[in-house]
Amino acid sequence: MRYESARLSGFSAPAVRTARGRLDMNYLLLVLLLLVIGVVLVLSSSYARAYYDPGGVTGGNSAYYFVRQLLFASLGVALMLLTARIPMEIFLRYALPFLIFVLILLAMVPLIGVKANGSRRWLGVGGLTVQPSELAKLAVILSFSALIVRFRGRMRSFRFGILPFLLVLGAIVGLLVLEPHFSASIIILAVGASMLFLGGVPMGWFVAAFGTAGAALAVMLTFFPYASSRINTWRDPFSSSTDEGYQIVQSLYTIGSGGLSGLGLGGSRQKFLYLPEEHNDFIFSILCEELGFIGSALVLLLFALLILRGYWIALHCRDRFSFLVCAGITTLLAIQVFFNVAVVTNLIPCTGISLPFFSYGGTALLIQLGEMGIVLSASRDILEER
Repeated sequence: MRYESARLSGFSAPAVRTARGRLDMNYLLLVLLLLVIGVVLVLSSSYARAYYDPGGVTGGNSAYYFVRQLLFASLGVALMLLTARIPMEIFLRYALPFLIFVLILLAMVPLIGVKANGSRRWLGVGGLTVQPSELAKLAVILSFSALIVRFRGRMRSFRFGILPFLLVLGAIVGLLVLEPHFSASIIILAVGASMLFLGGVPMGWFVAAFGTAGAALAVMLTFFPYASSRINTWRDPFSSSTDEGYQIVQSLYTIGSGGLSGLGLGGSRQKFLYLPEEHNDFIFSILCEELGFIGSALVLLLFALLILRGYWIALHCRDRFSFLVCAGITTLLAIQVFFNVAVVTNLIPCTGISLPFFSYGGTALLIQLGEMGIVLSASRDILEER
């Protein structure tokens, strides 16, 4: 069913519905193709780590990470297709309650969250763990879209165009810092800024924000040795190749050894416990080693096509809320792909950002595919010839 855009200026009035169209098959096929490549690469990159961990969580089962990723991928595809059937008006109606729910989850993490690697970022649910920061990214997109629609025509004022959104971002980022989870904070701030730009906030506010961020960075580099150490390691990782720079140095070795055509699928040498996080944040390095420059370039091309198609769907949406949600989700995807590739190639300082559809992680994969389902839902309201 499709609803008319004139009814989206508020939250309560029921929408006038007409028949909905079909899914955007180009978008769906690109998502499925990237997902299949990602799951296969998890198998290739993770089996050595899983096998040489007989006393750990894997029990020496070399297919441990692959089986779990395949399971979550299957559940994620089902969730994506289910989400694609939900009318966009439902997402509008429950955007703010969803935000409140996510804030409650984030507040619970520092108190009862599962601790790993010095951080509390997960909540235990039965035998599974859920990462609320992934839900927070979607909550920002949905809630900001709903608020922008509600404050339409008043987005240039501080009271409506800045203050409510700053309060939301402040609450989310403040709770993420307590975990701590700085990479998720950076992504959420970037996505929030892009949503405000699309909402019509004057450019002067962005200039002021960038100036404040630059000043804060200068203070951190001056008074916090840890921050300056990270920058120095980024500038010359080989100066501390056995310490802080070890991971990025191994990543660069991994990428470089792939050459033009790669060592072949499954042929990576660095995944044999040389490269940390080889099946997670640094899985793109293994992709480069096994499939080479050609294979990695083709994967990036698929991501580029998916991002362009996402923006195409956003531009053809028949209401403002759907446009904002599709543009926000697509921007989130683009930011995560860019940041992940930039980190593993040492273009930016090292931080923990996963590669969508590729990096191992059940919560992230489920939510990413759910987000793709929301875009597909919006595409069903585009009835023009494609």
